[in-house]
Amino acid sequence: MKRFLPLALLALITSLTSLPAQAQVSFPLGSRVGLEVPKGLTPSTSGPGFEDTTRKVVISVLDLPGPAFPDVERAALAVQKNSGVNEEKRESFAFRSGIGSLISFRLTAEGTTYRKWILVAGSATATTADVTAVVSFQVPEAAHDTYPEQVVRTALASVTFRPTPVEEQLSQLPYKLADLAGFRVVRAAPTGGVILTDGPRDDSNEQPNVMVSVLNGGPKEPRDRGSYAEQLLSTVPIAGMRLTNSEPMRIGGQPGYEVRAEGKDGHGNPVTVVQWLRFGTGGFLRVLAVAQKDKWDDAFPRFRAIRDGIQTR
Repeated sequence: MKRFLPLALLALITSLTSLPAQAQVSFPLGSRVGLEVPKGLTPSTSGPGFEDTTRKVVISVLDLPGPAFPDVERAALAVQKNSGVNEEKRESFAFRSGIGSLISFRLTAEGTTYRKWILVAGSATATTADVTAVVSFQVPEAAHDTYPEQVVRTALASVTFRPTPVEEQLSQLPYKLADLAGFRVVRAAPTGGVILTDGPRDDSNEQPNVMVSVLNGGPKEPRDRGSYAEQLLSTVPIAGMRLTNSEPMRIGGQPGYEVRAEGKDGHGNPVTVVQWLRFGTGGFLRVLAVAQKDKWDDAFPRFRAIRDGIQTR
């Protein structure tokens, strides 16, 4: 019996080493959503996803907040038959991290007929429970032999999630955050938006939060900056908002404006909010920070440190 053991071990080792290697999961830069990308597709130059430019095949990957899942699912499943879209199938679809909703259809655009699959998937893992993925795979009929339906389904079944890649997201911003002042990054977007918080939860109103964004437009005349800043702050969902300060200032060597206000959050708790606008050519930088009233004295100097540490690339 013992003399057969080495042969058995050899056979086991041979069988293990001959198993096909698992494909590598690829994530668009800064995205929490990734998948095993079929051969022939490379990172897209027009948005998060992958593409085969020769065959006009596109995988689009959207990474959305977890609470968006019900609305996104309803929107994806609301595809109606019309002159250019013919729905084929709706189904529950198992992917690597759970069960999602998959819709497949045909559409015609600019004389080309495509098959398209859209997977709406939510994360069920503890570290990424706030993620909703919308992954679409579009294939022209002429490329069907290279990308048959089984290839598409295998790719979609490999969809998975990862924790927020903070450094990747920050590298895409049009500015640098030189001083986080002890806050942590919840999320950043290439369009210039970033959310910072000072606490363990990503979606809590009970801890100080900072939102930085880059916006186009703004007041045409310097004399209109005050009224514009106050009107913009009035859109923040704070009940009973009362302005406590409104004044022009220089921010980062550029003209700016500060507005402060007090009110109550959605739970009726007293909060204080500050908004800084830093005006540039054709647009402006907005820093919006909110803290509970009893945490304001500690938070405000740190809000200013974040504001003053914003540097253009």
